Amino acid sequence: MKPRRLIINGDDFGVSREVNEAVILAHRRGILTSASLMVSGQACEHAVALAKENPRLAVGLHVTCADGHAVMRPSEIPHIVGKNGTFPSSPARAGLRYFFCRSARRDLYNEIAAQFEKFSQTGLNFSHVDSHCHLHVHPVVLDAIVEISERRCIRRVRVPADNFFSVLPFLGSPVSAAGTALVFKLLTARMKRILRRRGFIFPQRVYGNLLTGNMSIEYVLSLLDSLPHGTSEIYFHPALPCSPSTCDARKVRQFREFSILIDPYVRSNIERLGIIPSTYFDLENDL
Repeated sequence: MKPRRLIINGDDFGVSREVNEAVILAHRRGILTSASLMVSGQACEHAVALAKENPRLAVGLHVTCADGHAVMRPSEIPHIVGKNGTFPSSPARAGLRYFFCRSARRDLYNEIAAQFEKFSQTGLNFSHVDSHCHLHVHPVVLDAIVEISERRCIRRVRVPADNFFSVLPFLGSPVSAAGTALVFKLLTARMKRILRRRGFIFPQRVYGNLLTGNMSIEYVLSLLDSLPHGTSEIYFHPALPCSPSTCDARKVRQFREFSILIDPYVRSNIERLGIIPSTYFDLENDL
């Protein structure tokens, strides 16, 4: 029977210094093993410098094509960003544009390729690929990522296949979450078929999608108790506290997630259960 391995990832690395510093502290003092770099983030260079000072932190690419900035100039990709270089804030609206507009698909491919290139230029060892808002479950986005990844010999990708029943006791609105879970189940089933056929590898289960921004220590402890054999991933959105004048509910939740990552009781449970802290590089062990 395969050992139980767990990737513990911090998303949005590079979006701000508060996020970057939380990721590094959670790696040094807590249980974080991996991070996903947003190369278009305003603090990307800061994140890269911190990652190089902490070489045991695995870093992958957090492809951004909604609710964020592009790396290309707006004049180069006018069909997918506004004049300020930002994508639509709504992933659903962005996804519809990518699906129905041929010019948008061309711009999207070029932008994703540019984000891969910018990551490559950092000199970091490429751990994996995922995306902001999980938009790579979208067929057009996934096809572009698969083609560009193959060209760069990268074959580790997150498949956000969460478990609805494990999260059910912690949901405020089960009916709404059930709809989201069904959509992702259908889309991730397609992802798995394509990725397996093309020789990609991915964790068998990824936790966090149905509680994005609302992770609790109780939920994490319940996941550890029921973690399946093989490699799984739990991802977080950590950030350090901000000044009271700029703090909002979202940032409070981010600090709560950071607190989970450095909680000694969570670490002791991982050790007690014999779970092996891992990264995407360790997926080879499941083959």
